[in-house]
Amino acid sequence: MAPANFLCISPKLLLVPTLFGFLFFTGACTKPGSDSSPKFKQYYVQGEQLYIRHCSNCHQENGKGLGLLYPPLDTSDYMQNNFEDVVCLIRNGKEGNLVVNGKSFNGKMPPLRISDLEIAEISTYIYNTWSHQRGLVDVKLVSEILESCDSLSSKH
Repeated sequence: MAPANFLCISPKLLLVPTLFGFLFFTGACTKPGSDSSPKFKQYYVQGEQLYIRHCSNCHQENGKGLGLLYPPLDTSDYMQNNFEDVVCLIRNGKEGNLVVNGKSFNGKMPPLRISDLEIAEISTYIYNTWSHQRGLVDVKLVSEILESCDSLSSKH
């Protein structure tokens, strides 16, 4: 855990003042009040790698999306208001209209054939990065949500 007097330069760069200057460390800086449990850290780090591999090409590493082609995840009213749907979208993909922050997106998001644990890790990452601070998204919760995805999608 970082000392109390650290300065988070970016989500991946930590600056720690010392007697003779500063030490730079690479690694995730945690947000104030974020979960610091080993399980959260494991999910977050794994989720970041999975996000980069499966999601960042469209949603971008900074979560800002790509114009009107792919919606943002950072500062997203859809993410804030539709947590269970987002978990289902990760597994099943999405085709057709999706409104995020008042803008329509009509692209196709392919389904990800990954485990419930990997979906929990991606969810932990995206819900604790950029403008979000949800805490750990446990695999047990994700599994329960994934079992109900069909009934969730019929509501919309």
